[in-house]
Amino acid sequence: MKQELEDQDWEQLLDQLEGMIGKRPADLNGVLFLIGVQELGKGHQFFTKEQKQDLMHIAVCKVLSYSGYYELEGLDADGWPHWKLVQPLPFVDLLNQETLLKQHVLEYFEREGII
Repeated sequence: MKQELEDQDWEQLLDQLEGMIGKRPADLNGVLFLIGVQELGKGHQFFTKEQKQDLMHIAVCKVLSYSGYYELEGLDADGWPHWKLVQPLPFVDLLNQETLLKQHVLEYFEREGII
């Protein structure tokens, strides 16, 4: 039952994001990219492949910071946030890893009042 509610919440989030940006994110990575762009705070721009990976890393750190896994160290000279791992991540398989991230992403949008 809990998994069904999480799946419903996830689909609802994707629907809301589609309404906001005009395109439905294809998967978790697409949502993480959007969070990374939001956290960078520089608006829409062209990003290199490496920068896109960095943005997704920023998003993962941000959402997992809610559970105390990461802490913001500060911004670099270009304004990019840097995070440090403060608590080891739990070892989980890929499916559970995705579920953990989705739960934290949903919490991100609730806490930040974006949706």
